Amino acid sequence: MTNTEAQIATLEAEFPTLSGVAFSKARREALASGLSVVEVVDGVIYEVFPDGRRFEKMRIGLPAAVVPGTKIAIR
Repeated sequence: MTNTEAQIATLEAEFPTLSGVAFSKARREALASGLSVVEVVDGVIYEVFPDGRRFEKMRIGLPAAVVPGTKIAIR
């Protein structure tokens, strides 16, 4: 069965919410199993441990605004 344009648009609209839920669940499960996770806050990458400790790993630039549809080459 092929998807109609409306079905595809619906799936695309739901994707940000569903992916956010999936990432949150994966983070919780990783921490609950004793693993560390990484997160970015205000241009800093942190390693976060299940006991709440956070260690700065690297400073990076703040996110850049990008116009939808823009192509960016990553080196």
